Amino acid sequence: MDAESQRVLEYLTEVEEAAEDVLTTKQQIVDLDTKRNRNREALNALKHEMSDSEKVKVCFGNMFIKFPKSKTREMIQKDQEQLDKEINDLRKGLKAKVNRLNEMQGKPQLRGYNLSPLSTDEVKAINSLLKR
Repeated sequence: MDAESQRVLEYLTEVEEAAEDVLTTKQQIVDLDTKRNRNREALNALKHEMSDSEKVKVCFGNMFIKFPKSKTREMIQKDQEQLDKEINDLRKGLKAKVNRLNEMQGKPQLRGYNLSPLSTDEVKAINSLLKR
């Protein structure tokens, strides 16, 4: 193989690896979001059933264990916080990966892609200004 063909092959390999990295990150976000939705459903089920003093059955791997309802709720909420953090970290990293992929392909950087949503304090401030 001559030098030109080798460079083209290396370039295509790099682009393919970057694209695979983007797709893998997107799939991780989807999987974590699915788990987060299941946790949300479990928290809602815990709100509506039984008193706090009763025990509920929780599935760990391939077995069920009885736990107090309050402890179960705490565990699920901690898991939710961890999932939120992981999803946010992956989303932040995804932006950089997509920009890198576009740069490698010679495409322009996405405009407006680095925007972040308004915080609740900012929304309240805007609403108070608009109500005047």
